[in-house]
Amino acid sequence: MAESGGQIPITRPYFDAREVEAASRPILSGWVTQGPEVAGFEREFADLVGAKHACAVSSGTTALHLALLACGVKPGDEVITASHSFIASANSIRYCGAVPVFVDIQLDTFNMDPARIEAAASERTRAILCVHQVGMPCDLAAILAIARRRSLVVIEDAACATGSEILWNGRWERIGKPHGDIACFSFHPRKVISTGDGGMITTSTSEWDCQVRLLRQHGMSVPDTVRHRAKEVVFESYATLGYNYRMTDIQAAVGREQLKRLPGILERRRYLADRYRRLLERIPGLTPPAEPAWARSNWQSYCVRLPDGCDQRQVMQYLLDRDIATRRGIMSSHREPAYAHELWSCGAGAAACRGGECEHLRESERATDRCILLPLFPQMSEEDQDRVVEALAEACARAR
Repeated sequence: MAESGGQIPITRPYFDAREVEAASRPILSGWVTQGPEVAGFEREFADLVGAKHACAVSSGTTALHLALLACGVKPGDEVITASHSFIASANSIRYCGAVPVFVDIQLDTFNMDPARIEAAASERTRAILCVHQVGMPCDLAAILAIARRRSLVVIEDAACATGSEILWNGRWERIGKPHGDIACFSFHPRKVISTGDGGMITTSTSEWDCQVRLLRQHGMSVPDTVRHRAKEVVFESYATLGYNYRMTDIQAAVGREQLKRLPGILERRRYLADRYRRLLERIPGLTPPAEPAWARSNWQSYCVRLPDGCDQRQVMQYLLDRDIATRRGIMSSHREPAYAHELWSCGAGAAACRGGECEHLRESERATDRCILLPLFPQMSEEDQDRVVEALAEACARAR
């Protein structure tokens, strides 16, 4: 556990000598790029989530980019998504030359509101990119019902959702099976398990799995692992424009060790999240995150809505002055300076959007401005958690 009295970070990767030993395997073997460790990590991750295929890539962002391309998203298409997400969700759509169409979120879960999807759809809509925000599963059943009626592809941005579960046809199943058409994960250090950086794409569609595997390695017709084992000279070709989106074997070896830790990580995070919920009841007007009965979050982050009248920055600074790190509420991508120039829509026409604000994305904007993320990580002690809650209560009382 973390030592009480020191700095409390927003999160901390759960590494020790086991990850060091795992990383030494490919280093000592001489094969450090995409190879046998990556293949092993893919098999083990597919088994974890119940997916037919899993393809490892260099980041969660590159996973989203390749998933969109594999699903046929092209310039001029529209993709319905949430503005209230890390900017990579919207950026990956723009990488394809497509236009993100932002829909607002639900007040309690911070996830895309399915009731707003139909109004945002048009004849140019190709896909729905739904986000399991901070590990909380979104309402996939409602989203998929709309998508199937309109013959739309559903891509799950599961960057934060490794280990999260959803009640599906009476059974608890892992996010990433996938329940939509294709799902994308991240292994950034802020995530529940980490490879330093990296991502994974899961799908039940063999054609899409082959496509992302081809695109992640420059469009190379013969993988270098195959060429390396060949007993005859092999010349590869490059029939399509590809990318260098590969994961290294060093990262994958660390990832395989992290998968072994995942059950314990999830148990500890869920314990701390439940403890936060009980402790935070003492702060008048503060709203903890809601977990629907059909969802089990991995609690990648713990996002609280501040009481009315509390200044977000003032509260965060008060905690920082006491060596407690927080983060603002999840960004709303449409308000970022980049999207003053990039194409986007809210499905309601330009009249709804002025100066980075949008009347159809009010809940997203309020969540960005009124919420903060509290520290949560497996090594966190109860004493540290008590310290966070005590400081937050003081901050809220002062900031009104």
